[in-house]
Amino acid sequence: MNIRFINAKILLPGEGHSFRVIEGELRTEDTRISYVGEEVSCLHSEDWKADRTIDCRGNLLMPGFKNAHTHTAMTFLRSLADDLPLQSWLNEQVFPREALLKPDDIYWLDILGIMEYLTSGITSNFDMYFFPPDNARASIDTGFRTVQTSGFNNFGSSIEEVEKNYNIVNEMGEDNGLVSFIMGFHAEYTTSMERMKGIASLAHKYKSPVFLHNSETKAEVDGCIERYGMTPTALMESLGMYEYGGGSYHAVWLSDDDFEIMKKHHIYAITNPASNLKLASGIAPVNRFLKEGIPLAIGTDGPASNNALDFFREMYLTTALAKVRENDASVVPADEVLYSAVTEGARCMNLPDCDCLAPGKLADIIMIDLSQPNMQPENNIVKNIVYAGSKQNVKMTMVNGRILYEDGEFNIGFEPETVYEKANSIINRMR
Repeated sequence: MNIRFINAKILLPGEGHSFRVIEGELRTEDTRISYVGEEVSCLHSEDWKADRTIDCRGNLLMPGFKNAHTHTAMTFLRSLADDLPLQSWLNEQVFPREALLKPDDIYWLDILGIMEYLTSGITSNFDMYFFPPDNARASIDTGFRTVQTSGFNNFGSSIEEVEKNYNIVNEMGEDNGLVSFIMGFHAEYTTSMERMKGIASLAHKYKSPVFLHNSETKAEVDGCIERYGMTPTALMESLGMYEYGGGSYHAVWLSDDDFEIMKKHHIYAITNPASNLKLASGIAPVNRFLKEGIPLAIGTDGPASNNALDFFREMYLTTALAKVRENDASVVPADEVLYSAVTEGARCMNLPDCDCLAPGKLADIIMIDLSQPNMQPENNIVKNIVYAGSKQNVKMTMVNGRILYEDGEFNIGFEPETVYEKANSIINRMR
């Protein structure tokens, strides 16, 4: 399908980690962007016919947000397991109920999460959860883009199953480009040495980066030092996990040596500020990541620990908490946060064709309604998005050239009421 967006403001890359806004039009052909620039009169475009023309009325087109760490299907635990420290939350509330999940549960719970992503302008997520093929099926059936990593640990599955899922999901994505799989595991504190070595072996076999929960809490780091005489980051390096790069989810409690390891191996720091606040895990050293050249991406974490899948809240907290931590209002400015949210997020997830709006890039685009009071006046659109933006400003979300959400309506092939009924029936079965 060919879609032409006219009368648009368009967010484009600027110098460094900055952005610029132009006025003009954008065109998509099937799954990709074919034109970005000044508006072209119909007299000069007779060789190109639009199936639909959308008048943006001065609203902003920009790349979609990349949710670089989440557990989407945990929607079933939203507001059920709250107000507890991390280990109690996991061991007493989360793990027992997760043991009752079935593959078809994952499918419906993922669709519920995808709906929420779309309302927040999120066009792709980096998911870690059970039954990866069913997760992939939910994304393909709704038209959403998902990168998966394994939640492998001591409590189930096998290294053979991780490899099997890696191949199944990547094969599922070959035809549609919507799903893919990168190596990973849950965390050092939930995974035996033997199993961690198994993941390292697969990473070498497939030349894959490795992603994991890393240094989320002080207790996690202290426990790792007690067990192995080194931090989780140093342990991963010693096992050869980072030969092909990777990432650390949360990355709150890091040593000076950990920073050097991350720089050496180009390890992504994926910050999850709302979850870290709610679980009292701490405030990540975001400003230091940026100062030392460690690439930064942003994630919501799962809807049981957040509890919202709201990217505007994550962006605001990323900058606001950094300012408080450093006692300096000038650090982590809006452009850096937005760059992490759209550009670095795409690169972290191995989605280089989703990092900006340009001809040839994938058509993962959102429209921000600038006519809302919180977007006025237009002194600085980027700062408005990060400091004042809200889900109410998401007018449209397009993934892979297909509009999945527009003016409050979903176009994913499922009625919202059906999805809500399925999600409630799943948790009611467990009560």
